[in-house]
Amino acid sequence: MPNVARAGSTVVIPRGVWALGFVSLFMDVSSEMIHALLPVFLVSVLGASITAVGLLEGAAEAIAQVTKVFSGTLSDWLGKRKALTVLGYGLAAVTKPLFALAPSAGWVFAARGIDRVGKGIRGAPRDALMAELTPAAIRGAAFGLRQTLDTVGAFAGPLIAIALMAATADSFRTVFWFAVIPAAISVVVLVLFVREPQRAEQQRASKPRLRKLLGTLSARFWWLVLVAALFTLARFSEAFLILKIADAGLGVAYVPAVLVVMNVAYALSAYPAGWLSDRVNRWGVFAVGAALLIAANLVLAFGTSIAVVGAGIALWGLHMGFTQGLLAALVADTARADQRGTAFGVFNFVTGLALLAASVLAGVLWDSGGPTRTFLAGAALTGAAGAVAFALYALGKIDGRPAAG
Repeated sequence: MPNVARAGSTVVIPRGVWALGFVSLFMDVSSEMIHALLPVFLVSVLGASITAVGLLEGAAEAIAQVTKVFSGTLSDWLGKRKALTVLGYGLAAVTKPLFALAPSAGWVFAARGIDRVGKGIRGAPRDALMAELTPAAIRGAAFGLRQTLDTVGAFAGPLIAIALMAATADSFRTVFWFAVIPAAISVVVLVLFVREPQRAEQQRASKPRLRKLLGTLSARFWWLVLVAALFTLARFSEAFLILKIADAGLGVAYVPAVLVVMNVAYALSAYPAGWLSDRVNRWGVFAVGAALLIAANLVLAFGTSIAVVGAGIALWGLHMGFTQGLLAALVADTARADQRGTAFGVFNFVTGLALLAASVLAGVLWDSGGPTRTFLAGAALTGAAGAVAFALYALGKIDGRPAAG
């Protein structure tokens, strides 16, 4: 399939990018089938405490973020993106049966930890491989497409889990066994349909030093990391969306629909936003996403009915579609080909820490002043981050023009 080299021509996404998108889709279906039920399974079946569940999720995400830094840099040094990507997805696939077999909470903790190590290993090398497979002129569209397919899996997984629970008389372990199937398909698609480009092969001869890879990241990249971290402080965990709609009166049985609504909006907007960013300044499109986040926070701060809160959640999903794929494209634009793994690893690590801090802050604000205070703070933080981004753009520190190569 031919690549496209000009932003004004018809967008043709390379076959390898489509394959990576479906790899993400199938793995997300598998993961979300389990994760949508895992907290209830731990508490009601294995007898874990709520505190233990929170500790599990926090530790799991920390493991993933730390691993991303090392795997990204290692992929730059080796020049082998696909091998690490296969290893990461393979580890995640191997853990799926462990959830179905788990006799104790400790077993689940171990499986979750290995799963997150796999996520950390694959994330940065996969994104760097995406950048190498894609002509710069359609990079926004390519990352938007992968994000869309990933998000389709994120809302399909919970829906499948709900249907299987109804069909199996609430058998958690049966659902977990079914989750093994899409995970295996994900790895097969990756192995058979994604090929490492020749450019990555040529980079292997240089063997750059690890410290040099980090030290030579451009100032433009570090300013991007700063802006992304500030915006992430305003984008706390989606768990607070669930708490908000439960506070509005939605029954517990229907709470998973929150993530479905958010991810549908996310999936529908990610590719168009990426496509548009290839034709105009990326920061202009990102500004739309920031405005959507402010609107979402204001609606969620003052909304009291299920319908209004649902609209706020849909706006939240739209903001994700207008920002997350663009940030990945911006990272690829600001890093050289031989250091993109390191760049994605550092970027994911810093924004992951910012998301953790944002969620802690949101919880403290919720406990002290309720959901209104939490979401108003989110709107204010988004506005402040936007002001910083505008100042940096005016000073020429950040540039949203799509890369030329």
